Amino acid sequence: MESGRTVGHVSDLLVVADQAALAQEAAKRVVAIAEEAVARCGRFTVALAGGSTPKRLYSLLAAEPYCTRLPWRETHLFWGDERAVPPEHPDSNFGMARATLLSRVPIPANQVHRMQAERADLDAAASEYEAEIARTFAAQPPGEPPMFDLILLGLGPDGHTASLFPYTRALRETKRWVAHNYIPKLKANRLTLTTPILNRTATMLFLVSGGEKAAVLQAVLEGPPDPERLPAQLIRPVACRLVWLVDQAAASRLGEKVP
Repeated sequence: MESGRTVGHVSDLLVVADQAALAQEAAKRVVAIAEEAVARCGRFTVALAGGSTPKRLYSLLAAEPYCTRLPWRETHLFWGDERAVPPEHPDSNFGMARATLLSRVPIPANQVHRMQAERADLDAAASEYEAEIARTFAAQPPGEPPMFDLILLGLGPDGHTASLFPYTRALRETKRWVAHNYIPKLKANRLTLTTPILNRTATMLFLVSGGEKAAVLQAVLEGPPDPERLPAQLIRPVACRLVWLVDQAAASRLGEKVP
């Protein structure tokens, strides 16, 4: 594994062999961050990501040796984004996490904070999720957002992260912590955390795997700033550690001339 390379803003880039190694490294980091958070303040707050790479991570966290090390009774789970589908739908980020992780570990049900993106009024759902975050952290929107201990993010082939898609309205949100975002190219609605709260986390961990992500990873990390086209460039945490954990296939174009 390579480590110690700085990219972007207060960032680390770690390159591992493949998706399996990526999930293992991510699991170790999640456990370490959780243990440190509980030792420091008595609880662990994390926002989960959707996608195939996090799915492998969640399966690891639900099994030994990780499941008994994680402080489930002190853990609060949130989501970075959600599709506008019921939780039973195969596209639901919550549904994926429930099948691979939540159904297998002893986390209290009232500490699982699901985005209710199946609701007809998604603006109201966004406001209520923001209020749930505020209650959990004893914060007051729309003031300074609270700080999660950990946020997991992925990277789409088009440069999106969470449900911050290129050229969409939520990219320009400066106050709200949660937004309803319509993605025209998908003709789909999403709920998403926004950059004001994403950039307040203590640790941000991007998980990126596969050769189909190589060009966009290179553009995000080494290309010129263009956050409307590459929303992942908006993730610039102000006082935290930003870690890009990627496999060799995804990292294959880094260091080359950006097209």
